[in-house]
Amino acid sequence: MPGVVAASCISQSVSDKLASVMVLHFLIRGRVQGVGFRWYVHREASELELRGWVRNTEEGDVEVVATGVAEDLAELRSSLRRGPRGSRVDQVIEHRLEEGEAKGLDAFRIEGAW
Repeated sequence: MPGVVAASCISQSVSDKLASVMVLHFLIRGRVQGVGFRWYVHREASELELRGWVRNTEEGDVEVVATGVAEDLAELRSSLRRGPRGSRVDQVIEHRLEEGEAKGLDAFRIEGAW
């Protein structure tokens, strides 16, 4: 029955994606404040439909917490390393957080912007 196999494959694909949902914390160092970095991260994360937040730190870095499927987080990681025009990314430090840390994370937002 081809229909049953197809439904099974679709179900497997959805469950694989759900199983790969994770929460990551990034700390981006370099010339990342005063160059539109938070707005850049917000745009990139929103396009990927990630949940979480981005904010400046008092030390001059940018901090990001994002949750989503591994493939989308990998795209965000690449964007963080690239940065917006005018920025200079010297280092991206990444930590995986417990899945429970995703609780309360809604649509991606910029913290401390106003």
